[in-house]
Amino acid sequence: MQKRLKKILRLVFGRTMITLLFLLIQIFILFVVVTQLSQYYELFYTISLVLSVISIVYIINDKSNTSFKMAWIIPVMSMPVFGTLLYIFVKLELGTKLVNRKLKELINETKPLMEQNVDVLNELMEKDAREADFVRYMNNYAFFPVYDNTSAKYFSLGESKFETMLEELRKAEKFIFMEYFIIEEGVMWNAVLEILKQKVKEGVEVRIMYDGTCSIMLLPNNYPKKLEKFGIKCKVFSPIKPILTTVQNNRDHRKILVIDGKIAFTGGINIADEYINYKDRFGHWKDTAIMISGKGVKSFTLMFLQNWNITGTKPDNYSDYIIEDYEPVFDIPNKGYVIPYSDSPLDNECVGQNVYIEILFRATNYVHIMTPYLILDDEMQNALIFAAKRGVETVIIMPHIPDKKYAYYLARTYYEELIIAGVKIYEYTPGFMHAKVFVSDDIRAVVGSINLDYRSLFLHFECAAYLYANDSISDIEADYMDTLAKCQEITLEDCHKLGMFKKFFGRVLRLIAPLM
Repeated sequence: MQKRLKKILRLVFGRTMITLLFLLIQIFILFVVVTQLSQYYELFYTISLVLSVISIVYIINDKSNTSFKMAWIIPVMSMPVFGTLLYIFVKLELGTKLVNRKLKELINETKPLMEQNVDVLNELMEKDAREADFVRYMNNYAFFPVYDNTSAKYFSLGESKFETMLEELRKAEKFIFMEYFIIEEGVMWNAVLEILKQKVKEGVEVRIMYDGTCSIMLLPNNYPKKLEKFGIKCKVFSPIKPILTTVQNNRDHRKILVIDGKIAFTGGINIADEYINYKDRFGHWKDTAIMISGKGVKSFTLMFLQNWNITGTKPDNYSDYIIEDYEPVFDIPNKGYVIPYSDSPLDNECVGQNVYIEILFRATNYVHIMTPYLILDDEMQNALIFAAKRGVETVIIMPHIPDKKYAYYLARTYYEELIIAGVKIYEYTPGFMHAKVFVSDDIRAVVGSINLDYRSLFLHFECAAYLYANDSISDIEADYMDTLAKCQEITLEDCHKLGMFKKFFGRVLRLIAPLM
C-alpha cells in the first residue's frame, strides 16, 4: 500500500506531471498565438489556406507510409491553421535530422566491419536463390550481413532467459553491453546489478543504456550517476524533456545484451519483474527471447555501439570489441544462417516491416505470429490477408488480458476483416502476450522487439534476429503450438459481442493510429 501511494505521489508531483504541464503550456501558447492572429482574419485565412493546400500536396507526394499521409491530411483539412502549423513544425524538426545524420555517420564508420562474407552468400545462393536476394536487401539497405557458424538458443519464457542470462553474466571477462527499453528496480534488476558491480571490480567494462521514459516513473532522474559510482558507464537514450519535439517520439525499444563479443541476447523481455512473472500485472506474462553465439554476435555488438555513440563525443575503437570468425561457445548445432538486424525510424527504410512481409509473401504452408499489439497499415494488413487467401495457415496470437485497453480496442477493429479473409486470431487466455515472434514453414523465424503496430514498425528504434534453416526454429514452432493450446480462438460472433461504445472508440482511434 505504501509503495502504491509513493508511486501515485511521485506521478502527481514528480517529473511526469511537470513534463505534461510544460507541454500543455506550449500547446496553449501556440493556440493563443493562432487565435490572436484571427483578428487579421482575411489575410490570415488566405495564408493558412495556401499553406494548407501546399501541405496536402506535399503530404500526398511524400515518400512516407500511406497511413501516415492520411493521418496528417485529416487534421490539416479539418483544422487548416493549427493542423498545418503542426505538420510544418514536425517536418522542420531539427532534432530528428541531427540524430539521423549522426546515426548515418556511425553506420558508415562500422560498415567495414559489417561487410558480407561472399562465400556465405554464394553458399546460400546455391541453396535458395530467393533467400540470397533477401540477404542482398538486408546487406545493401539495412547494412546487416547474414552469418553462418552461429548457434541460437530460444527461450519460451522470461524466467528461463533470466536464469541463463545470470549464468552468462557471471562468465564475463572483458565487457558487458546492455540496452533495454525498460529497467525497473526489483528482483530481476537487483540480481543483475549485483553481478555487474562484481564484474566491474574484476576489471570488466560495463555499459548500460535505457530509454528515457524510464526516468518518468521507474528510475530516479540521477540513476546514471548512481551506477557510475559503482564504475558502470550509463546513458539515458533521449531523456524526456518538457519541450515540444518529435525526437521524443522515437523511443529506443530495443533489448540487447552482449557479453565479451561471444554471446548476445535479444527478444521482448525487459528488465522488470513482470517479465519473469515475479510480479503479476496482467495475469501470466508470456514473453520470448533468443541467445546467439558465434559470428553473428558481431552485429549486435555494433548495433549497441552505434546507438551508444549517438550522444558520444569520443568515438569507440570498434575493432576492440569484435571477435572475427568466432566459434559458438555453447553446445548447440550451428547449422543454418542468422541475420541480427536493427531498424531506425529516421532513415525511411522500414526494415522491420519488410522482413515480416517477406516472410508472409514467401510462406507456402504456415505463418505463426505472436504479438501484443495489432495496429496495421494497409500494406501489412494486405500481406496477412494475401497469405491467408493463398491457403497459407496464418495465425496470430494476441493477449486476452491487455496492458493498454485503448490499444486492444483498436486492435479489435482489425479482427473481423482478417477473420473473414481466413486469418485465424487467438487470444492468450492465461494473461498478457508480450512476445514478438514470426515463424514460418519450419525454415524461417524472427525473434526480437518488433511489435505489429505503427510504433514498432515506423517510430521506434528496434532490433531482432532473423533465422533461416536454423535448428532453433523447431523449438520456436514447438513453443508456438504449446502456447496455442492455452489460447481461445476468436470468431466472428466474438467480434460482434464487443460493445458499441468500444467498437466506436476503436474506430475513432484508427483515424489517428499512425500518430499515436
